Amino acid sequence: MNTLPTPVGSPFFHYQDNQLFVENCSVNDIAKEFGTPLYVYSKAALKAHWQLYQQIIDTYKKVLVCYAVKANSNLAILHQFAQLGSGFDIVSGGELARALKAGADPQKIIFSGVGKQTWEIEAALNAGIKCFNIESIPELDLLAMVAQQLNKTAAISLRVNPDVDAKTHPYISTGLKENKFGVDINVAVSIYKKAQSLANIEIVGVDCHIGSQITKISPFADTADKLIALLDALKAEGIVLKHVDIGGGLGITYTDERPAKPVEMVNIVMQKLIQAGYGDVELILEPGRSLVGNIGILVAQVQFVKDTEAKNFAIVDAAMNDLIRPTLYDAYHGVLAVQEGKDKAKQTVDIVGPICESGDWLAKDRQLAVERGDYLVIESAGAYGFTMSSQYNTRPRAAEILVDGDQCHVIRERETIEQLLALEHIVD
Repeated sequence: MNTLPTPVGSPFFHYQDNQLFVENCSVNDIAKEFGTPLYVYSKAALKAHWQLYQQIIDTYKKVLVCYAVKANSNLAILHQFAQLGSGFDIVSGGELARALKAGADPQKIIFSGVGKQTWEIEAALNAGIKCFNIESIPELDLLAMVAQQLNKTAAISLRVNPDVDAKTHPYISTGLKENKFGVDINVAVSIYKKAQSLANIEIVGVDCHIGSQITKISPFADTADKLIALLDALKAEGIVLKHVDIGGGLGITYTDERPAKPVEMVNIVMQKLIQAGYGDVELILEPGRSLVGNIGILVAQVQFVKDTEAKNFAIVDAAMNDLIRPTLYDAYHGVLAVQEGKDKAKQTVDIVGPICESGDWLAKDRQLAVERGDYLVIESAGAYGFTMSSQYNTRPRAAEILVDGDQCHVIRERETIEQLLALEHIVD
């Protein structure tokens, strides 16, 4: 009887002769060649997840999918999405530069974020992006001023806060009235009227994003109802929008979640828009986690197994600086042994790192047969893994590998300590 675990993201991650593979590459061989800690992504998985959104585009035509760069911003990953025809949702000038370098079409770039700086606005206007998602009146005023100085027209979409509970972790819930994002939907009409009076500003849409790791459709349905009521109020004022941006936030499987499929969410939203007479507007989606969360893993090597009266610890060379989600969100990530079927008995262990913080853990209370030198895999690490990593404790950040069939490509080299120190200067 086969007792091997089924990896999240199967069939792109699978066991063969008790060894874990990414596509046709052995994780054991990858780790030995490139070292650990190490992020490994599957190109085939990326394409498969994109295809779920491509089906929506093919069905409804007037749909633009803008991948949320913050989820995984590696240039090679962005280039893959650009080649597939994706747009990009950015939240900084740095992400703008990344998207453009990766081959993005500027007319498919949406600029979100609550704290856009003047230089970022200038760069986006000069690049000719599709739209700015405006999140406050002061930001609207600044954008109008910068656009006037550059003699350019800025297309805007107002990000409204519908006060919808996404039923997710409070740190990644963004649609409640106490969150910092967007403007109160109840005062949106007056802000649109102000925008209408500003030179160098073109009103093109409305934007909304209620949170992340959402597994149910109902929050999106509730949001669509509130957006439609706003569209009606704007139409009464003579303001007709070209697009509705419903944001992103669909969740993935980390353990036993069964998140809604993208097409199920879009079908509900489109049905409501069509019934309300807005079937001709462009629908914009901003998925991130649902595209990349399950395309990647973090590979770590066991340094020591430490048994105590209270706990057993597998101390690995990856740490909270490599993957902060567990300690930041109390997030669950599956853990797999790269080599299964060992004679050693399994025991309950916490997977922890070498950083001098009690919060430096990657997984708790897992049943594993581990010993020094073993390789372990942290699953579902493709989103908000490397992008949230740091150099805490002067730890160089991990390398990143993209697997394509039986080929492994280094898409980010491992940092060196020399690189970490290069920008610092000693002063006597």
